Amino acid sequence: MKKYDIAAYIWPAYTGDEPRTRIFWEKGIGEWQSVQTAEARVPGQKLPRVPLWGYQNEADPEVMKFQIEQATKHGVNVFIYDWYWYDRRPFLEQCLNNGFLGAENNTDMSFYLMWANHDAMDLWDKRNSFNHTKIWEGSVPKEEFDKVCDRVISQYFGKPNYYKINGCPVFMIYDICNLIRGLGGVDNTRAALEEFRSKVKAAGFPDLHLQLTIWSENAVNISGVDAAKTGSTRDIVPALGIDSMSHYQFVHFVNCDRSFTDILPDVKKEWDRIDAEYDVPYFPHVTIGWDNNPRYTALVGPIMKDNTPENFKKGLEMAKEYVDTHDLPAPLITINSWNEWTEMSYLEPDDVYGYGYLEAIRDVFGN
Repeated sequence: MKKYDIAAYIWPAYTGDEPRTRIFWEKGIGEWQSVQTAEARVPGQKLPRVPLWGYQNEADPEVMKFQIEQATKHGVNVFIYDWYWYDRRPFLEQCLNNGFLGAENNTDMSFYLMWANHDAMDLWDKRNSFNHTKIWEGSVPKEEFDKVCDRVISQYFGKPNYYKINGCPVFMIYDICNLIRGLGGVDNTRAALEEFRSKVKAAGFPDLHLQLTIWSENAVNISGVDAAKTGSTRDIVPALGIDSMSHYQFVHFVNCDRSFTDILPDVKKEWDRIDAEYDVPYFPHVTIGWDNNPRYTALVGPIMKDNTPENFKKGLEMAKEYVDTHDLPAPLITINSWNEWTEMSYLEPDDVYGYGYLEAIRDVFGN
């Protein structure tokens, strides 16, 4: 049987071990606080959801030992950790450093980082989620960027189970616009990324595999200063030397206020467009769901419907076909996500579908 790399994103906020999370979730259990207080606001909305494994502290190595066992048992063999750098230092590293890497069986699967370099808003604080107040800037100047590069190279890339493509550690960047903004334009960003590559090579790797989170053809501020000088993602990918792309969430590029089965054909069209318009590999992405209401005190949309395990399985089969029919440097498929409970897009079992989503992955890809 062909082997696939099924990579699930991890939102590392289900812990109270990071002191700075208390400004958002004062109970000291991370974003479980918002999960527990979620409310159904429209007919058919199944909230709150209760995790079958309980409200676990994912910075606990024993917890992650169990989760690694369950992930690999069902065919998930890569975790993509959302990784943050705010206010001149890392944020929310405990779930990765203490939990996953502290688990005695962590080498049973691979991991890599997605730098979630978006601005931190008060969205995470349910009391203030409608205020749209910026807490921390996600963009960083060159001096901070250098610290980010040095940290990920020294602390993570050398791990034996860090995910690599052709020997090159994969590093994903979530918000390319913010990266360009902080570094002062495309030219400066290209130079900074080339320096990053040089550091990776000096550390003993063939190169860096730089992956982009693609949204849609968003306008990009080319200069980093003058908003009139714009381009699109199509311009940025070759200009910055991006090696590959994948998505993070369906909601970033299609209308998700409808049935999952109506969404899938539009997802396929976007995959085909990317394949036709870009010269770098695209790794197919499948989202489980979308409903951000657990983070709010009043109804918000969009709300994805009919995202049952059976329908999710159709998306997985579509991604499998894409990998099987394209010459990709790795058999990689990204999934949103392992544990985005407040966005209603998670593989972890709950009181509604049980292990259904995990079983769908096992059924399509094996374990």
